[in-house]
Amino acid sequence: MTSHTRLAIAASAGACALALGVSAPALAEQQDQAMVSVFHGIPGMTVDVYANGDQLIRDFKPGTVTDPKALDAGTYDIRIFAAGKGPGGTPALEKKIEVSEGANATVAAHLSADGTPELTAFTNDVSQVDAGKARLTVRHVAAAPAVDVRAGGQPVFSNLTNPKEDTAEVDAGTLNTDVVLAGTDTVAIGPADLRLGEGTSNVVYAWGSADDKNLALATQTFSGMASSPRGVPAGGNGAAVAPNSSDLNPAWAAGAGVVAVAGVLVARRVARRRG
Repeated sequence: MTSHTRLAIAASAGACALALGVSAPALAEQQDQAMVSVFHGIPGMTVDVYANGDQLIRDFKPGTVTDPKALDAGTYDIRIFAAGKGPGGTPALEKKIEVSEGANATVAAHLSADGTPELTAFTNDVSQVDAGKARLTVRHVAAAPAVDVRAGGQPVFSNLTNPKEDTAEVDAGTLNTDVVLAGTDTVAIGPADLRLGEGTSNVVYAWGSADDKNLALATQTFSGMASSPRGVPAGGNGAAVAPNSSDLNPAWAAGAGVVAVAGVLVARRVARRRG
């Protein structure tokens, strides 16, 4: 990897690091706040992140999803360094970032379909789900062609392209999933078992590079969207999964009922694509 590429990767990873404020309540209780997470999906660079002179993330590694953080709306001076090189040295990137109030978003630093580092902001759906259900969202942020996402061998999301997403409401339980090249049975990632707790909103990122053979999955989960009487304020956590993992098993799933799932499990298709 050239120094120019490393700088571009560090810049892309760092520009989204504004999400890590100093406090992390379950909800932004002030109208002038936002809940923001960061997903680092560019292989090959570990960075430290500073905002307004304070270190927010140390050794931020590819494949990591941060917990949602409450940020006051406003402007942040973000400075990004190669791990261990700040704050006295020259930053790989310094940029002022504007944080809008009322948002619940994840900013992803990832590769485009042709392998160029870039940033994409996604809105996280933390609205209520029906009793016994969970929300599943898949985001294609890998340097790879269009893919289908399957559960039990059957497509749930089809022809998903970078950097789009698709969403469905499914039965809570366990999904045996894989990612295949669109319209084929050629497996690109997986298989992997994904546990979906009742009343959760689960985001799966397909990231990495097909050419470099490091495609992987990472998960982000928001809890507390169950219908009454189980409804509670929505929180969330992020968990990363190693390349081609055989088990996606976030800590939030502990104690959730496990249901063997085969075939098409979509109970109510929300089917949403965002550019």
